[in-house]
Amino acid sequence: MKTTDYIVELLIGKGITDVFGYPGGSAANLMASFDKYKDQITAHVCYHEQAAAFSACGYAATSGKPGVVYTIGGPGATNLMTGIGHAYYDSIPLICLTGNINTYESARGMRVRQRGFQESDIVSVVKPLTKYCVYIEKPKQIVECMKKAWFYATEGRPGPVLIDLPMDVSRAPFEADETVLFDDMREEKTEDKAGELSEKLADLLRKSNSPCIVLGNGVKKPQLRDKVRKVIDHLQIPYVTSMIAFDVLGEHCLRYGFLGAYGDRAANFIAAKSDLIISLGSRMDIRQVGLHRDKFAPDARIVRVDIDEGELEYRVHENEYDFQMQVEDALNVMISMKIDKDYSHWRVICNQIRDELKDMDERLPNRLMKRISALIPDNAIITTDVGQNQVWVAQSFALKNRQRVLFSGGMGAMGHALPAAIGAHYGSGGLTVCICGDGGMQMNIQEMQFLARERIPVKVIVFNNQSLGMIRHFQEMYFEGNYYQTKPEGGYSAPDFTRIAEAYGIQSTVVESTEDIGRCKSLLSSQHPALIEVRVSENTYVFPKLEFGKPNQDQEPLMNRELYNRLMKLH
Repeated sequence: MKTTDYIVELLIGKGITDVFGYPGGSAANLMASFDKYKDQITAHVCYHEQAAAFSACGYAATSGKPGVVYTIGGPGATNLMTGIGHAYYDSIPLICLTGNINTYESARGMRVRQRGFQESDIVSVVKPLTKYCVYIEKPKQIVECMKKAWFYATEGRPGPVLIDLPMDVSRAPFEADETVLFDDMREEKTEDKAGELSEKLADLLRKSNSPCIVLGNGVKKPQLRDKVRKVIDHLQIPYVTSMIAFDVLGEHCLRYGFLGAYGDRAANFIAAKSDLIISLGSRMDIRQVGLHRDKFAPDARIVRVDIDEGELEYRVHENEYDFQMQVEDALNVMISMKIDKDYSHWRVICNQIRDELKDMDERLPNRLMKRISALIPDNAIITTDVGQNQVWVAQSFALKNRQRVLFSGGMGAMGHALPAAIGAHYGSGGLTVCICGDGGMQMNIQEMQFLARERIPVKVIVFNNQSLGMIRHFQEMYFEGNYYQTKPEGGYSAPDFTRIAEAYGIQSTVVESTEDIGRCKSLLSSQHPALIEVRVSENTYVFPKLEFGKPNQDQEPLMNRELYNRLMKLH
């Protein structure tokens, strides 16, 4: 066998069934090895390397296994960068395999920019966005380097890794005795904090009258969903989420929305009024807690659980209690806790806040989203791009309990939704729905050919307002309505997406009002690709929206001051 055969055998042994990439000369040996084992693993050809990386991320998020993406070096490798950043910021295990020129052609160690065609030092480029990256100089390195790559991608806080393979190393003969299966690496375990957490939480919960749990991306793993539900049902404490985790339990009577700048008013009010915040796997960043961190939940004691020590060092309150540990261990602690405290009065207050603020900010796109989402099958995976479409999903999607939603959270990438939906299909084996805006759709629209070629059940829903709506809104607020580069008259435009779908041979329809939505039902439930273009002729906005520097609960458009003050005084 050769080096790339070993790599593919290793991936198969670890349960990887699908990988994504784009063909090229320096990846040819790896491509041949995938073909050699095609009965056990499928290498899917995408139409852009960025899309291949997003597809691998979608596969990882739904399969529970690392995503794998392969490309050539040079432009192929650099095109992976946005997908690598997405995996890094959203904690997705991703293994990148990049080809490079032969070692004897390389400019490494020379004072020239480039010696071989399509040569690039991709390891130096991606180092800030990966947990581990390495250039393989000799075939014998591959065993240890693949061992490390798998470990770093999956252990602790997951993330991306990259292996850069020169062509001569890729094709080199590989001795049989070097293909031994490796044992999982183990780092020194972090200090056992379970007992300390149990004691501190029990004390704080007994003293608390208005506790609130914050659920973040760290609890979104499918295998944790039942434990999260047990914690909420057991403690009967209201919970809110980060936007990226809004779907963690589907609908639940103790769910009060998601926090932050574009968050639900009720969630922001409840957090502001709480006397105890228990944060599980949430970064608690500026978009969630606001610019002035000490003013978030100003009267609350804060307990934070996170696997990443660096996130805990970025404190919300100086006197908070931080526990660096696996969220699963914290959930086990909370399930076993016995707290003799009744929070029913607090739940009544939370329900009153939610009822009084319900639908205050609903507009046409929210109504369209709610109606369309009601037709999406229960077992579907939903993906979105960043932008107004993403917020409308978080605000108004009618979640069913088995549905999951994949956002591009930290990276906030347009062009994520369609390729992520492709990868999610192969990771879950089921129907996926891509929801995007007209801007995001045009970022990776070439992947429509993937749908046309494979005829997989991926549904594309495009909210087309003929503008980059979120930026246009920003221009209204801060640039006196100068729409340069965001609307047709300023340089941006969008096509008729149904005609594009027709060119790809994909069935489509147009929605222009809530009355049109009924005819989408068959398209959304079929086992074939389809496109639904939702045309919105009016200027679209995302409300509520926080003005920078204000307290989270005081969002735009400003609510009636009498109502605001009355809700803040409820106790």
